[in-house]
Amino acid sequence: MEANLLAVFDERDPQRRAAAIATTYSPTVQWFDDEGVATGHQELDAKAAELQGKLTGLHFVPAGPVRQTRGLGFLAWEVRTPDDTAVASGFDVAEIAEDRIVKLWTILTQE
Repeated sequence: MEANLLAVFDERDPQRRAAAIATTYSPTVQWFDDEGVATGHQELDAKAAELQGKLTGLHFVPAGPVRQTRGLGFLAWEVRTPDDTAVASGFDVAEIAEDRIVKLWTILTQE
């Protein structure tokens, strides 16, 4: 779950992000949010890059520990400014199989 947040969504380098996507997600991953569904590594990468473009100068941080049980993970997070002020928050819930995320849901709790 932390790799999803930090190595993918907080990673600005496209090559490092692509490598993290390959090891973190199933090739047929589905990411659900209020804007729709991204399916597969390429769509997830494109959508993550688009999101980063909207968050210039901001970064993601975990807002608590990863919570997990068999096949399910949860991580709350915040988007922060360079001076560490939270400007948005939310959480991710993931279905996990064979140590990879197969489905991911992102929910915003503060905008």
